[in-house]
Amino acid sequence: MTQYDTVIIGAGHNALVCANYLAQKKQKVLVLEASSAAGGLASSYEFHPGFRTSVAHTVSHFSRKIYRDLELQKHGLTAMANPLPCVALNRQGNHVVLDGDTVSGVTEKDRVSYANYSKLTERFANLLAPFWLKTVPAIGNNSLHEVLSFAQLGVKMRMLGKDDMREFLRIVSLPTHDLMDEYFDHPLLKALLCWNGLIGSKQAPRSPNNSVMLMLYRMSEGMSGLHEIPNGGTSRLIDALCSSAKSQGIEIRTDSSVRRIVVDQQKEGLRATGVQVDNGELISAQNIVSSADPKTTFLTLLGAENLEIEFTNRIRRIRSEGLVAKLHLALNGLPQFTGLDQSDGQLLISPDMATIESAFDESKYGQCPTDPVMEIVIPSMRDPSLAPSGQHVLSAHVMYVPYKMKSQWDQTAIDTFIDKLINKIELYAPTIREQIVASELLTPIDLEQRFRTSGGHWHHGEFALDQLFMMRPTYGAAQYQTPLRGLYLCGAGSHPGGDITGVPGHNAAHEILS
Repeated sequence: MTQYDTVIIGAGHNALVCANYLAQKKQKVLVLEASSAAGGLASSYEFHPGFRTSVAHTVSHFSRKIYRDLELQKHGLTAMANPLPCVALNRQGNHVVLDGDTVSGVTEKDRVSYANYSKLTERFANLLAPFWLKTVPAIGNNSLHEVLSFAQLGVKMRMLGKDDMREFLRIVSLPTHDLMDEYFDHPLLKALLCWNGLIGSKQAPRSPNNSVMLMLYRMSEGMSGLHEIPNGGTSRLIDALCSSAKSQGIEIRTDSSVRRIVVDQQKEGLRATGVQVDNGELISAQNIVSSADPKTTFLTLLGAENLEIEFTNRIRRIRSEGLVAKLHLALNGLPQFTGLDQSDGQLLISPDMATIESAFDESKYGQCPTDPVMEIVIPSMRDPSLAPSGQHVLSAHVMYVPYKMKSQWDQTAIDTFIDKLINKIELYAPTIREQIVASELLTPIDLEQRFRTSGGHWHHGEFALDQLFMMRPTYGAAQYQTPLRGLYLCGAGSHPGGDITGVPGHNAAHEILS
């Protein structure tokens, strides 16, 4: 059996970040990836001859600390501070645009309100910032370190001052709908601002108690919820992480699916001691790190028989049914959106919060939305290699597409929904249908099957207060260590969650090395 210090299951961006940090401390690391390329949901693939795409069409919230620590600029990752403008599309071309600290397309009253709103939410988001690049405290642990971690949040809240502290406690319990109505008049601005609190969660603007908190949580890393595409596209991040890994002697094996985590009985009890890949090879290591989702890790790769039943029951209860589909269009030219000089940005098709709410309501009953809402990016504008010369790729995240359909996802249903989505886009880009060379729709079921994510949820679990911080994925595994000695987590199912942050990988590595 080949011996390593650490074997990492999966080669998504978090796994690669974790591997790089471990290798910096001279560990011998092996990364095993089931597919033919590293990157996971951020990996690019050809969906039509000459046209490439990825499920993660932007880099969102990638840690600047990780960027510096791993010296990714030396490995070809540049222009990591160039966020996309956010454009809430209007059919007549009267768009609302957020670009940096400025908003256009709204009244002077809304501009002033936006400036005040931004300052307030930035202060509140900063409360949560210390919890990103660190292990969250464990529930029930009264050690000095854990107590001080909780105390840090209390001190920061107290430093807000009485008025801000009262306001923070008030707004985090509000539905996003109510907060938007308090500050703004323009329906497009309201829809645009609440978007980041909703994507990846099973809720809508009127959902109580969660959405404002989640919006602040997404802002707290420091990029205010903005998205970016590095020079060369999102795949450049994966290329840079792989280049850094190989320069440090990390071995990355693709087409190497892990069949099971090997468990041995030792004096201290059960311990993870290796993995077995599909060809039967046994690979031993001091540490096994899984970037797979928690359900796959514990219930499939490890097996419930190696864990306490109470813990496995909590894992089974993790809500991980995806609610986002991915649309890809191969285009013979750059789409022209009415009233836009450039189609470069995060383009939101969601005329108001009521439309978002209606789409959500239909999804609750296993139906695709009659009036779909989506965010669109043209990644080929930043990465021309994704399409033949002069041609482009449109990539769209379509919200509220249920994992469990009332009717089955067959080819007829897929084709019908694709046509509905194109009809919707056509209202804003009238000539786009004539430009379409090919199309692809990935439903949550497709995402589950293709990328081995339980429920097809790209965050490996729903964003909700009971599945964040010291509850992600559940207590007993929220500090990257698991109930089984020698087994760690480093994927999106761990704190702080999904998006392309690299933070779970960073934090897991520090736990292993501590």
